[in-house]
Amino acid sequence: MSHASEHAADAPAILREVKPAVLPRAVLVENNRSFSWITEKICGIIEGKTPTWWWVCFILACFVASFTVAGLTYLVATGVGVWGHANPVNWAWDIVNFVFWIGIGHAGTLISAILCLLRQKWRTSINRAAEAMTIFAVVCAAIFPVFHVGRIWYAWFLFPIPNSNIIWQNFRSPLEWDVFAVSTYGTVSVLFWYVGLIPDLAVLRDRFFATGNKFRSFLYGLFALGWRGSNRHWSNYEMAYLILAGVSTPLVLSVHTIVSFDFAVSLIPGWHTTIFPPYFVAGAIFSGFGMVMTLMLPLRAIYGLKDLITQYHIDCMCKITLATGTIVGYAYGMEFFIAWYSGNPYEGFAFINRAFGHYSWAYWIMISCNVITPQFFWFKAVRENTALVWVLSIFVNVGMWFERFVIIVTSLARDFLPSSWGYYSPSVVEIFTFFGTFGVFSVLFLLFIRFLPIMPMAELKAVTPQADVHGHGGTTGHGAAEVQQAH
Repeated sequence: MSHASEHAADAPAILREVKPAVLPRAVLVENNRSFSWITEKICGIIEGKTPTWWWVCFILACFVASFTVAGLTYLVATGVGVWGHANPVNWAWDIVNFVFWIGIGHAGTLISAILCLLRQKWRTSINRAAEAMTIFAVVCAAIFPVFHVGRIWYAWFLFPIPNSNIIWQNFRSPLEWDVFAVSTYGTVSVLFWYVGLIPDLAVLRDRFFATGNKFRSFLYGLFALGWRGSNRHWSNYEMAYLILAGVSTPLVLSVHTIVSFDFAVSLIPGWHTTIFPPYFVAGAIFSGFGMVMTLMLPLRAIYGLKDLITQYHIDCMCKITLATGTIVGYAYGMEFFIAWYSGNPYEGFAFINRAFGHYSWAYWIMISCNVITPQFFWFKAVRENTALVWVLSIFVNVGMWFERFVIIVTSLARDFLPSSWGYYSPSVVEIFTFFGTFGVFSVLFLLFIRFLPIMPMAELKAVTPQADVHGHGGTTGHGAAEVQQAH
């Protein structure tokens, strides 16, 4: 009480006169859970017996992942012609899927880096899984540009490595920019994810050592890098985490901006527009948050994490999805306005053809999923219905895949020469290869939730009420060190 009165005395005279209401802070860990409960809950997922559902999902995911392995093997053995590529559509599902998976990976870095710099404490329950999702999505994305070159054994020419043939890359090509952007993004994402894991790996190391499991203790200790939780360790850790957050933030904006340059710097109607960079970034965050909700809501129910992933967390994710979905819808409308305002007949035809041409079915699926679906999140009753939120998050990802399909295929299928117009349909090999990547992603994510902590324990403890001696609803900075050492 005395602390509150001191703050009131320090307030400006106008505030002392008006006496504004103090809005209550959202509770980020419900039911007043203790530090030890948080540790036991998260570590128990790893230390407990592997549940039957995990084995069923893992075997099914491995089976689906084999589709990609079989499709890529057949592609390399036979040639890129087994895909449905043909003039004029020489980019099709391979680039669609590449852009789709890169977009999925954006929410992880956004949650970890940008929300960290903005001191948004609600990120703590979902950032670890989102970071892992980013890495696995980049792995799936990298498959397509590497294999669509046809001769996979020449893919190393994408990198600027001196060679005996004196062949240098075309650094003016946005496809070459992709190589640098995606590889940098993947590297920084792995570092960011791993640095955040180190304190929790040390906790698991000590717990397995205490139970006599020396092998697992050695493995976790190997990756914990000798972490002891000393003041110097926490100081270096927090500085490294802050630097990586600062480095990652421009990457969130630059990576999908550069991916959009694959289209925006061309002269093809429907692609050559300056709205693509911000439009692609907003769409990537939109689809990324959709995937975060698709993954985290089932985990919340299965592992009983409702005290850690609260309704407030779901509300925040739904609101960001609503905001970015509205931006995407605005971009769709602005594309038609630009096509009309430019007076370019080719540009105007490209967009009329999207909405009413041979691929109109794909366009209206995109509009329904990306523009109409997120508007349901205006309603609190919808946001509080977890099952409905999960279904809507799936529609978000479906719509974002169709967005990439519409952008790429409709612009290429009807080019400048009507004599070369065609209708693209994917081959069976393309379909199997794409759906197999969901199996690859699922295998990696299932291994992650089985062997690594899905939430950062130290950060979760730092946002509990008992972590703040002044009762402000959590702490930051060295508070994480204090609560981890207190346990």
